[in-house]
Amino acid sequence: MKQLSVVVPVYNEEEMIALFFDAAERVLSGRYEYEYVFVNDGSRDGTLSALKKLALQYPCVKIISFSRNFGKEAAVTAGLAAAQAQAVVVMDADLQDPVELIDVFWQKFQEGYENVYGQRTDRSSDSFLKRFTAQSFYKIYNKLADFPIPYNTGDFRLLSLRAARAVAELPERERFMKGLFSWVGYKSVAVPYARAPRAAGKTKWNWWNLWNFALGGLTSAATIPLKLWTYAGLGVSLFAFIFAGWIAYKKLVWGNPVSGYASIMVTLLFFSGVQLITLGVIGEYLSRIFVEVKRRPPYLVDEKINF
Repeated sequence: MKQLSVVVPVYNEEEMIALFFDAAERVLSGRYEYEYVFVNDGSRDGTLSALKKLALQYPCVKIISFSRNFGKEAAVTAGLAAAQAQAVVVMDADLQDPVELIDVFWQKFQEGYENVYGQRTDRSSDSFLKRFTAQSFYKIYNKLADFPIPYNTGDFRLLSLRAARAVAELPERERFMKGLFSWVGYKSVAVPYARAPRAAGKTKWNWWNLWNFALGGLTSAATIPLKLWTYAGLGVSLFAFIFAGWIAYKKLVWGNPVSGYASIMVTLLFFSGVQLITLGVIGEYLSRIFVEVKRRPPYLVDEKINF
């Protein structure tokens, strides 16, 4: 059995394939027995062609190519399921996560850790808005979720083979990998590092993608938002009963003055807003139940190379 499987999900990363492979080879070659598992997530540029050129020259390069774009979470899952080494390293091809850290990951693995994750200490390459929203997400998620995730961590990590298999075999379709890595447990340790800017190309994540990703993560890991609106409904109902009692008291004591238009509209809009928000939260969970009960696979493979 090889020592390392390096799982690399890629989507439209034609410019980065050769750069990443050269950087990884400088660290791995001659020091480990290893394989690469590149997962092509339905790229529309020359990513697959670049990967095939590598696979022809290097038998250690394995490729899983999806029939279309299924998303990064599905690509990581496919890579974890296909890995065959003692330990599995998950990382992106953009070189923002330093390949040199694999040596430190392996050392921690030798010490008995089965979930060794990189923890970003410097996010200066990100904008202020992105840093602020990321920190807000971690705070909200960890207050709501049953199994919190470490701050400033991503998919960049090393997993033992049994931990990788455990994550890959979890049956849900709507997958939030950070939460799943935390849920499976096993002996874990953080390795701090500074995140670099992308070596080439542009990020494929826009603000809409990030919003949906965060929303999916929260709803997949916690039921508190549903429970929260139960208590909010009770609180609003209590307020409504108290307010109704106050109106009845005013009528008995001072008569029935003409009600103002503004107070009626404010009350109407307030309760309507609460009802719509509640329905929205229920709808988010219902949509995920709808996806799960269809039992469709999280991805479809078009071809495999060098397996």
